[in-house]
Amino acid sequence: MLQSVVKGTFPYTANMVIPASARVDEPQTAISTGNSFDQDFTKDGNNASRISEVRIISAKLQSNDPADYNIGNIASLRVYMAKNDGSDEVLVAIRKDIAANSGNSITLDIDNSHFLDALVRQPGVRIRMVYRLRKAVDTDVSLKVSLGVGSNPAN
Repeated sequence: MLQSVVKGTFPYTANMVIPASARVDEPQTAISTGNSFDQDFTKDGNNASRISEVRIISAKLQSNDPADYNIGNIASLRVYMAKNDGSDEVLVAIRKDIAANSGNSITLDIDNSHFLDALVRQPGVRIRMVYRLRKAVDTDVSLKVSLGVGSNPAN
């Protein structure tokens, strides 16, 4: 029982890059591999049969480089999770109305209407961020997407 409590929540993180060449007010896409501190949920892993009903429970976007980048320069964004090859993609987080003075970290609105069991059992997941810039960037910007994933113990 302790195992399921400890493994009940875990984060996936991905580093996204907004290139200096990104255009303002046009849909742009950044893609990265999502990493979890616990990659032991693959079918061959010890814990695959112990979790079920995996859903997104939190989502955050934070500036990495430059650390003081104002995320308010992004007008809106959507974050998707998929298998490494891009298949079975699902929307996991969205933010439509990012305030112009948001600072270097924001919480995203989650979409927990999908179970992610099959995705977290993959050896790797792909995180895709679709965004619209409000203001151009002078240099490449690195952002960290943190997705909190929660599960229930399997019966």
